[in-house]
Amino acid sequence: MTKKKIFEVPLYPYVRSPDQDAEKAVRHKVVVVGAGPIGLAAAIELAMQDIEVVVVDDNDKVSWGSRAVCYAKRPLEILDRIGCGDQFVDKGVQWNVGKVFFDERQVYQFDLLPEDGHKRPAFINLQQYYFEEYLVDRVKELQAQGKPIEIRGNNKVVSVDQGSDFATVELETPEGNYSVEADWVIACDGAASPIRAMMGLDFVGRIFEDNFLIADVVMEADFPTERWFWFDPPFNRGQSALLHKQPDNVWRIDLQLGWDVDKEEEKKPENVIPRLKAMLGEDVNFELEWVSIYTFQCRRMEQFRKGRVIFAGDSAHQVSPFGARGANSGLQDTDNLIWKLKLVMDGTAPMSLLDTYDEERIYAADENILNSSRSTDFITPKSAISRVFRDAVLDLSEAAEFARPLVNSGRLSVPATYDGSSLNSDDCAGMPVRSRPGSPAADAPTANGWLLDQLGNKFQLLAINADVPDTVDVGGITISALRVNATDEIRDRYLGDKSSAVYLMRPDQHVAARWETYDGANVAQALNRAIGIFEQEAAQ
Repeated sequence: MTKKKIFEVPLYPYVRSPDQDAEKAVRHKVVVVGAGPIGLAAAIELAMQDIEVVVVDDNDKVSWGSRAVCYAKRPLEILDRIGCGDQFVDKGVQWNVGKVFFDERQVYQFDLLPEDGHKRPAFINLQQYYFEEYLVDRVKELQAQGKPIEIRGNNKVVSVDQGSDFATVELETPEGNYSVEADWVIACDGAASPIRAMMGLDFVGRIFEDNFLIADVVMEADFPTERWFWFDPPFNRGQSALLHKQPDNVWRIDLQLGWDVDKEEEKKPENVIPRLKAMLGEDVNFELEWVSIYTFQCRRMEQFRKGRVIFAGDSAHQVSPFGARGANSGLQDTDNLIWKLKLVMDGTAPMSLLDTYDEERIYAADENILNSSRSTDFITPKSAISRVFRDAVLDLSEAAEFARPLVNSGRLSVPATYDGSSLNSDDCAGMPVRSRPGSPAADAPTANGWLLDQLGNKFQLLAINADVPDTVDVGGITISALRVNATDEIRDRYLGDKSSAVYLMRPDQHVAARWETYDGANVAQALNRAIGIFEQEAAQ
């Protein structure tokens, strides 16, 4: 069966490396630690930029269980850009609609993508093991194309030591230990991050006093493809529950347990199955595929870069699962990091550009933590008066529209707009707020296909009804032009009340600056700022 292959067969088995027989430690450009979704995505981005990268992991196969399951529109667009979005969307279960229940009544319904003209859906549900498998497939495609990427399974990091211009990583294998050097180390080794512990670093933030049971259930059911969330349901009184559909007739169920529970006891099938039967009905046939328990945590590192070691994904920040902000924000970490790292490695941008990875992704992490903490406080009230308020909001939301924005069953993941980023520059009044500097580009249909399929991995001028040169050279960076005509969607998302527009787009598809018409001096100044060279430095 397909699942047996995914779960049991090594996708990147241990193979002895020539590095293990070298007289001294071999130097690599980048070592990525962790072959989960974030580590693999980072490595793929590096290889696509022709940066040599080695991925190491103490495992040799994909993760068991659904784990990260909900992927939002923006991460799907990032996956498109690194060459594997179609696999995810074709396999995943697409959904836009969510419903909220209080007791047994539906009190609220929402649509996450109410407008047309986007290539990707608001969300798909897909088990993490498929996510990892498809990324490993993409690595193999790149290897077949001669790209400099390698995965080493059963290579466990046991120490990291930093010098001024490289790090030394010691690895434990079935055939003994060896060391490699790396210009850069990207730590994507998960929430428990051994590298973070080795370096004496920690999280700051909150751990919430509540536990949730996750169960992957295989069953044939006629529930619609929607996100269903219950407050105080009859099958889990005083608590909450969540239901999601996944591929292969697998349903993800989250049940709130409370704080003072025996986690090992709660995970036993003889205790899980009665809970599920109370929810699904005694006559529903199902199989229990995977069970886990998690505790809400909303925390992050104080800095995401320490010298030559850069942290991304759960190793850098954690949020509670409601809202799907974990893996989604991790992919946006790599999206933000890799183009900056390439410019620094090429000598095109100053080392200080990497400080803006901290600046922008800590801003995004704080936004996620804020929203996740608010969701957690609403889902799990910490006092009697908080519960009274929460229940009153739910009651009112059934009939009163004003109360619905207060219902918080998990504010679902949206991409961060880097307002106030030091890399942003010129803005133009009268253009849509949604496409201001710092924001991710909004997709739209054009005469040559989807807009986002034509953007990314390099600086570009997006010209809408505007005359621009084919290319502009600034300090060793060539900016190419993408010309599009103003369709209704383009006008709504990029022009506003203007008849023309010129956008400077970053390699991660975020807006750096925008103008009504082209001016070479403005573009050069904005490009310098976007790579961390500010006016006083550019003048030297």
